[in-house]
Amino acid sequence: MAYEAMLAETVLIRGHRGDQIDAYLARPLGTGPYPGVVVIHHMPGWDGPTKEIARRFAHHRYVAISPNLHFREGKATPEENSASVRAAGGMPDDRTMGDVQGAIDYLRTLPYVNGKVGIIGYCSGGRQAYLAACTLRGIDAAIDCYGGGVVAKPEELTARQPVAPIEFTKDLQCPLLGLFGVEDSRPSPEDVARTEEALTKWGKTYEFHTYDNAGHAFFAVDRP
Repeated sequence: MAYEAMLAETVLIRGHRGDQIDAYLARPLGTGPYPGVVVIHHMPGWDGPTKEIARRFAHHRYVAISPNLHFREGKATPEENSASVRAAGGMPDDRTMGDVQGAIDYLRTLPYVNGKVGIIGYCSGGRQAYLAACTLRGIDAAIDCYGGGVVAKPEELTARQPVAPIEFTKDLQCPLLGLFGVEDSRPSPEDVARTEEALTKWGKTYEFHTYDNAGHAFFAVDRP
């Protein structure tokens, strides 16, 4: 695609407990102000497709930032870092939320951001976007793209992820958009229905779309 003029670069932000972590920032050229969006990467990691998504948001006049949630795994490839995270039982929710809050706070310091900040996550990032919308401050809208694990069985919970995000639904603080595939198994259509039940129970503002003939990761920019 032909992009509008933009600046894209790696920056350093303060994440969980003040840790300094990498983040990818893409923004339109100009003074703005523009809305901001935090892009939470998928389980395969902070990779090229994730950065491409950030650039596409910048093309559409958003200031997008994607924190490297696997930063502490070292300087290996995204695939190797992802394997380390999977082997350890996933990313710790408290650490992830600290890093996401750091990205939100960073956007709000930028003079070309208009004060509105949304959040979007893909795959495991969809789960984290849901959790962030329920537990963090300063989020104006959230999008969960096929986040597996929002609903979880007891045996699926781990020391790093001890509570399913659905349990925090009563604390959802902003409108939520959910995008899902009928052919997906994580989340399954049954998981999506359970999430809708919880949102309805607590009177939350949300909109879900489920697409026929779509499996997991149908939004991926590196797929046909």
